[in-house]
This record gives sequence, C-alpha cells and structure tokens, in this order.
Amino acid sequence: MLKFLDQYLEVILISILFSIMIVSTFSQIILRALFNDSISWSEELTRYCFILMVFFGISYAVKLNKHIKIDLIMNILNDKKKKILEIFSTIIFMLFTLYLTFYGAGVAQKMFSLGQTSPALHIPVGFLYSIIPLGLGLTTIRLLQKLFGDFKSFRLDK
Repeated sequence: MLKFLDQYLEVILISILFSIMIVSTFSQIILRALFNDSISWSEELTRYCFILMVFFGISYAVKLNKHIKIDLIMNILNDKKKKILEIFSTIIFMLFTLYLTFYGAGVAQKMFSLGQTSPALHIPVGFLYSIIPLGLGLTTIRLLQKLFGDFKSFRLDK
C-alpha cells in the first residue's frame, strides 16, 4: 500500500481535483446557458481545487525531478561537482519548504482559532490555509527521498 501511495499519491489527488474542477465549471456553464441560473459556490470550489493542485503539483514535479531549475552552471561542471551542487540545491530547497511548512501550519492554526469561514462553501478558512503545510510537507518528503537517492548515487560513484 505504501509503495502504491509513493508512486501514485499526487497523480490520484491531482486527477480527483481536476475532475472536480471540470464537473463544477461545466455544471456552472450548463446552468447559466440553459437555465439562466447559477451555482453560488462553484467558482470558489474550482479556485480551492486549483490551489490544491498547484501544491500537489510542486510535490509531483520534485518526485519526477521536473521542477524549474537553471542548468547553466550544471552544464560546465564535471559529474562529481554536478552531484554535489544537486545535493546542495536540494538541501536549500528542502530548508525552504520546511520553513514554509511550519510557518504555514502556524498561520493555519491561527485561522482555525479565528473561526472564519469561506463565503460560499462555509469551509473554515483554517482548512484552506492548511493546504500550504500539507502540500509543502509532502514536497519536503519528496525532497528527502530525492536527497537519499542523490547521496546513495554519490557514494556509489566514488
């Protein structure tokens, strides 16, 4: 089960969220075009699904090693120095996501204590702010996996 989640967690979550976005938006279009009516909460639901998709997409990009990076310096380095730079940049990225995870958790906790809810869906705003530590926490786990793989391959190449 853990291996399945490790392989497909982000894909499943992003697919579900994207499907919800499509159904919500399509329903809104049909209701407006055919019945001159609308769903008051569909735009808000679509927006929150999109935000969740972005944070899960960050994690998925890290997993596939497809995140944005500047490889100008990497092209002029030898293999050993490339791996050292890769490990260093992964550590910096991981420290950044750890900081945002803990900071985001604090903000989410504060929002829960305020008791504010979203306008249309009436979801506690604390849940919405929990997207940040959830998505970036998952990204941190993926970065740790990448870092262990990088260290392993660095040791094997010696």
